[in-house]
Amino acid sequence: MLGGMGRFQKASPGGADARLAADARLGRCASCPRGCRADRRAGQRGWCGRGASAEVASVCLHRGEEPAVSGPGGIANVFFAGCNLRCVYCQNWQISRAGSPARFDSLDAVAGEVLGLLAAGASAVGFVSGAHVIPQVNHLAAELRARGAGVPFVLNTNAYECPDSLRGLAGLLDVYLPDFKYAERRLAERLSGARNYPEVALEALRAIYARTGPELALDESGQALRGLIVRHLVLPGQVENSIACLRLVARELSPEVWVSILAQYQPTPEVAGEAQLGRRVTAEEYETVLAEADRLGLENGWRQELAAAGDWNPDFGRQQPFG
Repeated sequence: MLGGMGRFQKASPGGADARLAADARLGRCASCPRGCRADRRAGQRGWCGRGASAEVASVCLHRGEEPAVSGPGGIANVFFAGCNLRCVYCQNWQISRAGSPARFDSLDAVAGEVLGLLAAGASAVGFVSGAHVIPQVNHLAAELRARGAGVPFVLNTNAYECPDSLRGLAGLLDVYLPDFKYAERRLAERLSGARNYPEVALEALRAIYARTGPELALDESGQALRGLIVRHLVLPGQVENSIACLRLVARELSPEVWVSILAQYQPTPEVAGEAQLGRRVTAEEYETVLAEADRLGLENGWRQELAAAGDWNPDFGRQQPFG
């Protein structure tokens, strides 16, 4: 872990913002599977609702990720505004919608915030929701490395990614933390407007797995240094989808892959009145999913406690979203 500001360098020549402004990937954007071809450099907004600047909604210390991700000092998470899925039940709905505000429009300013958190003891850096901001992640990560950030870098993504975009980040990232949300195309269409999510996400997971394999390398403190952790959020009334997702992970990747099963779903204002999405996951639903994970031999990873599942949902209206 880095110990103090003296370990960090000044901003690199030109800075991350200058390099981002010259990035051709933001013209006729095809960074994510939506392929909307918006010219973000010319001021157009992509399907994700975002433009060509940093588009960062929050930079904060988070201790509520998986133990190997948060590590002993917490993770300095960079939350990008917008999303290329915009799930109707999104737990980060305050910052994921198309018109949601961004607190930072400068990558160099974000880098300064992150370095401050590292100097205070954060033991990793997380880039949250990557697919629609691949160029931003690329230049921010490179800037942080150039300025001396030697901690693990974590890509926290919804897995609705282009494998080529992921490969372009390969030399900068250490730990991959993708969701695997849906195995059912109709459910993906209804809840996220992405009927092809199952096949697209599986292709992205295979591309990551080809690079990492099943091993999650940990240091003596339990901090993840490199590897893959697949997350799955159990949705109320969708036990069969969860079971199908876990079966695909075990079959298409490996039963040895590290899996984090989450029970933290809570209704957002958009779905509060719905019969299924308007309630929490029941103990019976959750235990059924966990029993299938046991049957499949998915023994590596974490299982969120149902009783404490709501403790780590964010409020991005606060300076510190996680309390």
